[in-house]
Amino acid sequence: MDGYGGVRHERSSVNRGELVSMPVGGSTAIHRFLAHVQRNVSSSVTDYRSLHSWSVGDPASFWNQISLWFDVKWHDTPSQVMVRDPAMVGTKWWSGGTLNFAEQVVRMAKGHRDEVAVIGYSDSRSRVELTWGELLNLISHYQSILVKAGIRQGDRVAAFLPNIPETAALFLACAASGVAFSSCPPEFGEDAVISRFGQIEPAMLFYVDRYRYGKKEHDKSEVVARILASIPSVRTTHRVDLFSDGELIRDSQSPGEVAITPVAANHPLYILYSSGTTGLPKPIIHGHAGILHEHMKIMSLHHDLGHGERFMWYSTTGWVMWNYLISSLLVGTTIVVYDGDPAYPDMSRLWSVAGDERLTMIGLGANFINNCLKSGLVPRDRFDLSSLRIVGSTGSPLAAEGYRWVMENVGHHVAVHSICGGTDVGSAFLGMSPLLPVRAGEMSCALLGADVRALRPDGTVCDPGETGELVISTPMPSMPVGLWNDSDGSRLRSTYFEDFPGKWRHGDWITFFDDGMAVVSGRSDATLNRGGVRIGTAEFYSVTESLPFVVDSLVIHLASPGEELGKLLLFVQSEGSELTTEQRRLIVTELRTRLSPRHVPDDIIVVPMIPRTLSGKKLEIPVKKILLGAKPGDVCSLDSLVNPAALDDFVKVRDSLSLA
Repeated sequence: MDGYGGVRHERSSVNRGELVSMPVGGSTAIHRFLAHVQRNVSSSVTDYRSLHSWSVGDPASFWNQISLWFDVKWHDTPSQVMVRDPAMVGTKWWSGGTLNFAEQVVRMAKGHRDEVAVIGYSDSRSRVELTWGELLNLISHYQSILVKAGIRQGDRVAAFLPNIPETAALFLACAASGVAFSSCPPEFGEDAVISRFGQIEPAMLFYVDRYRYGKKEHDKSEVVARILASIPSVRTTHRVDLFSDGELIRDSQSPGEVAITPVAANHPLYILYSSGTTGLPKPIIHGHAGILHEHMKIMSLHHDLGHGERFMWYSTTGWVMWNYLISSLLVGTTIVVYDGDPAYPDMSRLWSVAGDERLTMIGLGANFINNCLKSGLVPRDRFDLSSLRIVGSTGSPLAAEGYRWVMENVGHHVAVHSICGGTDVGSAFLGMSPLLPVRAGEMSCALLGADVRALRPDGTVCDPGETGELVISTPMPSMPVGLWNDSDGSRLRSTYFEDFPGKWRHGDWITFFDDGMAVVSGRSDATLNRGGVRIGTAEFYSVTESLPFVVDSLVIHLASPGEELGKLLLFVQSEGSELTTEQRRLIVTELRTRLSPRHVPDDIIVVPMIPRTLSGKKLEIPVKKILLGAKPGDVCSLDSLVNPAALDDFVKVRDSLSLA
């Protein structure tokens, strides 16, 4: 089949892995919801596939049932659940309805005041925990600070704070007050913070001025001063002392009522940001009702989390997975927040927390799991992980080897929930279900309410096993209510809706198989294309990073328009300072036999570090632009990277190879 500018649109080269876990028996939340739908909506809904088909075929009915199932508190009843725009971008949800995201947490807390709600770990202070009653008191305390500062409904509050209990309570205080919340972690440099917060003009800044990561303490007082000097909209500030839990404990014990402000369904809840690897970070506005319904659905019906269980996703406050974690409070789950180096004092640290806290689910970046594999770690031999049911993974595709490592070294009773989604939709749209098995290297399904498809360039749906553009064909309520400073919606439309009219283009390659399972094989704008053979970068990395001496890798294809082969460069971060001749030969052999001869690199170059964002994404497109002559500061937000200096090595490669 022809497509992609004359490139053969081939079947995926993925070798499907074995089943690593089976459907969950018994009465999970989704079993109960399925029975509810059978009784009250349609008797023909009998399994996951028919449940999913109904959820995307009649989205208004599905999301109405979600609202009823979770007993969402509406102050004004919506006149319609969904008013669909044929272009998708203008779809309206819950017209006329008013509610508040935080009210669901408050209602959950009032029934369990003396039970633990939040547990906090930090490299800067000792472990702390809050009961649900203490969490309500702390939310009320932050509300009083907002009131005294003159913060009103519709204002924005910015948080230059790490992943600690205070940040969670502050977000919920803002939500309860109808104030839009936005956060950046203190490891962000001033330019990254200013480029984000400066766009939304916050009225107040909550901040820390120092923090510890591993053994090293970082003073951010001068950075905070420059941030404030650069954002004149900030009228007032509040400093959080990260090195003391005195304020946290004192104020969480001060009784207070949380005041709930009913807001419109699409009222801004929080503002997230794109990674900034393709220009100025986009400020993405998410609304109360959309995130409330989407996150309750995924936490309960897909992860099967609920009251009395414990959940931790390792994240900073600059990544959507922090928001994802906090939302598990909606279904009564105890959250464990972790601020610090996940590999300090060694790679077993997070697994130690999982055992000590009796976690039900732990979420990790795919790269972290890969590093655990490389280190030879066997957590089940050192920690009691019998309570753990799920290891979550995201940030990049998780290779089959990562699934097998979890099964063999964490526990055969543990399922891997590898999810794919984005900051843009505030959630995941591909992942797992307790009703389905898990296959190594694959995601079991499109999630309920997520009409994910693989499309050819002409807009037709790909056959099973055929790779295409990942699109969402039916509106999801967690899609952005807008981008900040985009009053006419033109930037929103051009970003997601121009390539396939009436559909959301996400920018990834996806392959669905005939059983509904899927593989995402990398960014569609970073695809390797040599001599008419397309390979997603994720497939490339699954080969290179399976080799024990490869710590990390990055592949870049440089070709002029109309050039058939171009130059394929493989950058490797290795265990040593250089690769041996035998190691280079092994890389070539593995790529030739497992992918294709066309994907043997023209050069293998060792670099000290592969550049990644703080959320773990590799900088494929920015590095390609640098190799073609761009300056590092012009292609991405340097302060949002793990190690900005890593890009300088690619400038040196460019100059030495005369690529530009």
